[in-house]
Amino acid sequence: MKDSFIRFYSENAKWGEFSNFALYPVKLTGKVWPTSEHYFQAQKFEDKSYQDKIRKSASPMMAAQLGRSRKEKIKKNWDKQKDNVMYEVVMAKFSQHEELRELLLSTKDSKLVEHTENDDYWGDGGDGTGKNRLGKILMKVRENLRDAN
Repeated sequence: MKDSFIRFYSENAKWGEFSNFALYPVKLTGKVWPTSEHYFQAQKFEDKSYQDKIRKSASPMMAAQLGRSRKEKIKKNWDKQKDNVMYEVVMAKFSQHEELRELLLSTKDSKLVEHTENDDYWGDGGDGTGKNRLGKILMKVRENLRDAN
């Protein structure tokens, strides 16, 4: 049987719930974050007030833009932490929203791919050569949620 692929990117398109821009709040570190993007971007920085500025930003796009700032001090070992932080927030998102958990589990064994030319680390680079780390993390979360049932 041929492997089936589910490609996602835009939060407004089919499977958009898998996007970190999808409007599902997550509760982590004792706070509510408007989206997983808000949480992820904030975790890059040492400064708690800057983290809070990201948390309170008006949209996931704004959170992403604030997260790209290099005027603020980024955590020393961020590159080593970022995959774990992404796993943590994706697991929280799909654990805290029953409808998302069911949607993710409904994908069975499909390969999940963040399909975008804009990112060859979290996504597939648009041509499949990217690392697709977000897709792989979603599949790991799916496996762990399935095992927890």
